[in-house]
Amino acid sequence: MPLGLRGKKKDRCRETAKLVVFETADPVPAAAPAPAPAASASRLQFHTQLAHGSPTGRVGGFGNAGELYAKIAEAFGIDPAEIMFCTLNTHKADMDKLLGAQIGLEDFIFAHIKGQRKEVEVLKTDEVLGLTITDNGVGCAFIKRIKEGSLMDQTKIVCVGDHIETINGKNVSDCRHYEVAKMLKDLEKGQVFKMELIEPMKAFEKLEPRSKGGTLPEAKISRGRETLRLRTKGPATVEEMPTEVEEKAIKKVDELLETYMGIRDTELAATMVEAGRDKKNPDEFAVALDETLGDFAFPDEFVFDVWGAIGDAKQGRLE
Repeated sequence: MPLGLRGKKKDRCRETAKLVVFETADPVPAAAPAPAPAASASRLQFHTQLAHGSPTGRVGGFGNAGELYAKIAEAFGIDPAEIMFCTLNTHKADMDKLLGAQIGLEDFIFAHIKGQRKEVEVLKTDEVLGLTITDNGVGCAFIKRIKEGSLMDQTKIVCVGDHIETINGKNVSDCRHYEVAKMLKDLEKGQVFKMELIEPMKAFEKLEPRSKGGTLPEAKISRGRETLRLRTKGPATVEEMPTEVEEKAIKKVDELLETYMGIRDTELAATMVEAGRDKKNPDEFAVALDETLGDFAFPDEFVFDVWGAIGDAKQGRLE
């Protein structure tokens, strides 16, 4: 589509296959330089527990997921690499409450650590495996969703929350979600493949009492609109939650990411919406995306549709 959005032609990176969807839970670079950290950001303290059961600890002074995991590991005397992912305000492996780039100032953090290992061999009888892969931002890809009725749904040993450690003997423990997703996508149909998985530790696997703080309600407990925003570069900052208009735009852009590229990534969508916040036309928006997220090489058609979605949200045309 000859939109003339850029002065240079970029390679397309559209992933049209519906085989494996991959998402991210770690923050992406912001569209503009990070604002100066609020004076209170470095002093914030959060309550935390190991999800399978532990006393309550306190952590603070972190700016990204890796630093947070290191603080949690220090509090409980474990290796940071043992932490698979964190959930907010629930000790359950609830994929809708995964810790991402923002933490409510009163959120309670539960760390899920590696538990039992298991192996599975699967005959790939369908191009579509039915897995949604995400990661914790520091090299632990795990299963976020399993599509009902899919090939992997029929393989009951494979569960939501499982970390994919190896594929056909190749260790993928330090690979990002998109790398693991591509390996699974490239597996040949009609062939048997093997995965080694690690499931999150369950409460009965380690007999440690859960402190009184472990009886927190499952609902979100933070009050107000402020959150701690974790960043891949620069310090964490205290920010307001996205407005209703921004939330609708982010949701629509996330849907466009799946349509054009085969991924779902709300943090990437939020960064794109932020990049278009003060832009006057699609050309300015395209340049901003190139500067901030140039490695993705977004197709021109996609950029134009994202610009349209942001405009629709501002005009109240999105439900």
